[in-house]
Amino acid sequence: MKGREAVTRLLLLSFMWTDGIAEPARQKTFDEIVNAPVVMTLPGMDAVTVLANQRYASASDANLLMDVYQPPGLKADERRPVVFFIHGGAGSESRPKDWGIYKSWGRLAAASGFIGVTFTHRLGYPKPLLAESAQDVGEAMDFVRTNAARLHADPDRVCLAAYSAGGPLLTMGLDEKRPQVRCLVAFYAFLDVQQSNLHRDNEPAARVRAFSMIEHLGEPRARSIPMFIARAGRDEIPTMNDSIDRFIARAVRENANVVVWNHPTGVHGFDNQNDDPRSREIIAAALGFMGTHLRGQR
Repeated sequence: MKGREAVTRLLLLSFMWTDGIAEPARQKTFDEIVNAPVVMTLPGMDAVTVLANQRYASASDANLLMDVYQPPGLKADERRPVVFFIHGGAGSESRPKDWGIYKSWGRLAAASGFIGVTFTHRLGYPKPLLAESAQDVGEAMDFVRTNAARLHADPDRVCLAAYSAGGPLLTMGLDEKRPQVRCLVAFYAFLDVQQSNLHRDNEPAARVRAFSMIEHLGEPRARSIPMFIARAGRDEIPTMNDSIDRFIARAVRENANVVVWNHPTGVHGFDNQNDDPRSREIIAAALGFMGTHLRGQR
């Protein structure tokens, strides 16, 4: 599977460091990397209810399924804010929603009082399929809104949390027609893909620009929506930190509503790879950020 192998090579670049020393020991496999859980736990994670393998999308791809994580003990008419977890460009055949990292993020969200939604979409490698994956993200949000009562979801209080190559899909939250998106979270995520040969070679130039978060910073909603950025200081994914750093610099110039957390020794995927106090501090801060912006009055 060429896409999976290429993604593996990129990921492995990021996981060759331990305590600042290049580590020549056996490299982790792709499955070991993605199936490691998030390095923080919360009480109640094991009591979470999971509605698995919900068919949410219209595309004829059997992998486009959703898992919904619900806090325990919800009353029949109780609704909770929703956090959508948007994975990176692994291809739908890899079924990222079933990876340990996203399963544990779903449980963390539910244990924090949210409805956690993990879902596999079509963002791929080497072809990003930006339009196709954006369609999937939109349909995921629509599915939760349509089934809100059954899912105990408040679809008018939504956070989009994106990881790695999923960063461009945060632009879905900048649409004025989606005021239900109250905040955005970016973990080691591309915030400008105009410098990416992968995107330039496989997508129209106008689409690459439209899916680059940095190009929206002059817009009122992009400046005002609260955004949490988690940066990995030792991220080895090519041009990743360059895109993040340029976004932050421009966001500050535009006086945008951003908060930045940097993990100085963190690798790409530090939330499930760097088992240290700084990782847990950033994860806890992200959950607190979600709570601050999602727990307002309905």
